[in-house]
Amino acid sequence: MNKQFLRNISICSIVLLILMSAFAGVGCVDQGEDAGEDTGAAETTGEATTTEDSASGSIIVKGSDTVLPLSQAEAEDFMMENPEASVTVIGGGSGVGIAALIDGEVEIAMASRLMKDSEIENAQANGIEPVRHQIAIDGIAVIVNPDNPVNELTFEQLKGIYDGSISNWEEVGGDNQEIAVMSRDSSSGTYGYFKEEVLLDEEYRQDAITQPTTGAIVQEVSQNEGAIGYIGFAYLDESTKALSLDGGDGFVEANPENIISGDYPLARPLQYYTNGEPEGLEGEFIDFVLSPTGQEIVSEIGYFPVA
Repeated sequence: MNKQFLRNISICSIVLLILMSAFAGVGCVDQGEDAGEDTGAAETTGEATTTEDSASGSIIVKGSDTVLPLSQAEAEDFMMENPEASVTVIGGGSGVGIAALIDGEVEIAMASRLMKDSEIENAQANGIEPVRHQIAIDGIAVIVNPDNPVNELTFEQLKGIYDGSISNWEEVGGDNQEIAVMSRDSSSGTYGYFKEEVLLDEEYRQDAITQPTTGAIVQEVSQNEGAIGYIGFAYLDESTKALSLDGGDGFVEANPENIISGDYPLARPLQYYTNGEPEGLEGEFIDFVLSPTGQEIVSEIGYFPVA
């Protein structure tokens, strides 16, 4: 009797343990599935961010030294948001970037001038269909040393300085000092724009000192009281002085308001060129540049937004 009673208790205990284990197992499975669903959803979201929402691949952006600092800043922020994307930015001048696009070497050409008809013809002959994308507005500042007493020039005076008919600051209201003329190299879009707008497509003076970069012009003018040069507005700092210019409607100061309004006579668009309508990574990068975030970067760099 006692043995049977104990046997019955043992059997009940075993059954109870089995039932408890089963319920515990069900609880663990449910908890595991819930955890798995939560983890899976988080992982799926992460994977979607990387493979679907985030850009990937690599592109090369090459050309204008004026557009260079802007593109570098845009690329840096773009790649922070898209860690699997690689955007390589290279300067060298608008002509260099356009030539690289024509040759199929890059996805995006940076230019501080419009493509020439001859460049478009060469591109089309090579199977490239250039499409322009304006990304910002810029103004070309004509700069002198801060110690130079001259504060303004007419276009006629500026043309005379750069074509060689004016060689002394005294001829335009300054001190009796020879003018040291700084210019960009011919591959620069700023060089071409300045030649067209100021020199009316005439040649630069033969003794103009060619500088390979805008930064080199800033450095030379900041150290030479007799020097004059032209630079993109974003490069303007306290080491040089920007002159007011009269393009025929009175003297206008080089400042953001006048450049945006178009009153400043040397305001110009900045652009990218692509082969056809941009797709994939190049399209996503240009969309980013034209987005509110990208246009905020335009302002931070010292240029002026278009969107």
